[in-house]
Amino acid sequence: MIFIIPGGRLAVRMIVPPVAHRREIDRNLAEFFRGHRAAYFNRAVSSMCRYFNVRRPRVEWFEYIDWGKTAGRTYEDGRIHLVHPENWKRGRIYFSERKWIQMIYHEMGHFLLWSDPERKAEIFSRRMITGLRSPGRRRAARARTRAGISSTRRAANRIRKRRPRISIARKSRRSTRVASRRIATRKSRRVA
Repeated sequence: MIFIIPGGRLAVRMIVPPVAHRREIDRNLAEFFRGHRAAYFNRAVSSMCRYFNVRRPRVEWFEYIDWGKTAGRTYEDGRIHLVHPENWKRGRIYFSERKWIQMIYHEMGHFLLWSDPERKAEIFSRRMITGLRSPGRRRAARARTRAGISSTRRAANRIRKRRPRISIARKSRRSTRVASRRIATRKSRRVA
């Protein structure tokens, strides 16, 4: 369902799995990226397809697609061509685990929501990632405050550990100002 929200933008109502399922899917994809065991990838894709009640896509792995320009491609007949994680790092600017997982979500978005593919696939990828990492940060912050390390104390330690500023930088700024004044006065003398 598509409807217009204030400001003239189109909003897409989209169903994604609950956070617990998404975390499990994300964990399996990350494990596959690190260890290259097909069972983890199959679990992630199977749980996603089970949630949406669709058959699993036929996934084929490649070293590169379109001479390294494309990370994945989805076809109308349900095939998905993907770059294997072992080859993901070669010849890419963005070769992190997170980018690879986002690419998988994007291609699964193409597979699940075939109409208007690019925009919806991007939205699907973004919504699959939202809410996955926030509880971990909160737990870490709580653990620090329970341990008695407050943020002001950490900030004070950081300030003490900083190196003093180098006075040469100030001198160089002064010398450039003085030099520019000399040049300006020389030019004004020549004109007169």
